[in-house]
Amino acid sequence: MTFAKQIRKLAVVIAFGTLISATALAQSADDHEAKVKAAATQSVKAAKVFDEIMQIPDQAIPRDLLAHAKAIAVFPHVIKAAFVVGAEGGRGVVSRRTNAGWSEPVFFRAGGPSVGPQIGASATDIVLVLMNDDAIAHLMKDRFELGADAAVAGGPVGREAGAGTDALMHAEILSYSRSRGLFAGVNLKGVVIKPEDDLNLAVYNKRAHELLVADRREAPGTAGGLKAFPRAVSRYAATSGTDEKPSE
Repeated sequence: MTFAKQIRKLAVVIAFGTLISATALAQSADDHEAKVKAAATQSVKAAKVFDEIMQIPDQAIPRDLLAHAKAIAVFPHVIKAAFVVGAEGGRGVVSRRTNAGWSEPVFFRAGGPSVGPQIGASATDIVLVLMNDDAIAHLMKDRFELGADAAVAGGPVGREAGAGTDALMHAEILSYSRSRGLFAGVNLKGVVIKPEDDLNLAVYNKRAHELLVADRREAPGTAGGLKAFPRAVSRYAATSGTDEKPSE
């Protein structure tokens, strides 16, 4: 093979390698953008669910209870069929109370057995109110099971006299579900919570356990909707040291 032919062959190999690399980079960028959009969508869905629940005071989570919450998690439209939580429908977000306000959403998945008394296929919204630091510590694990690794109880709703105080004294996590329009405290024993770190890494370049210990607001960029959930939470559960106030 002549020197000229060797040069041409090398040029073809380099060009092919460059094309493959450019294609991989484009696919990686597209995948990253899709994950950031999915994260923003989850935050918007969770905000909508929380707003809808809290706009009916006589059936909502008591405000005095939210005032003491360490974190709030919402898993919108969890798909349940034959008492099995569908993986695709088990996506949700967590916002933690910090000195700077409610944190940007951290992404998790919920899965496990029944999420309510209904039998058959249904879509259920799950809300978890984490009441102390031990509950936050459970979120930092690779997985934890409600009722086994963390004490969980059905939370009070509405203006039940004394219910909020009693719940605060005994529960790590208060759990609720809404299905077919009915919102109530429900014991979600057996539901497993796991970080969805592919979304956390795409948005923040950090894993869930790193985000949950940061006592400041994150700045994840400009993806629309990411801040929707913490803003919704702040309307009903003000944080000390900020100018956020619950709306009536």
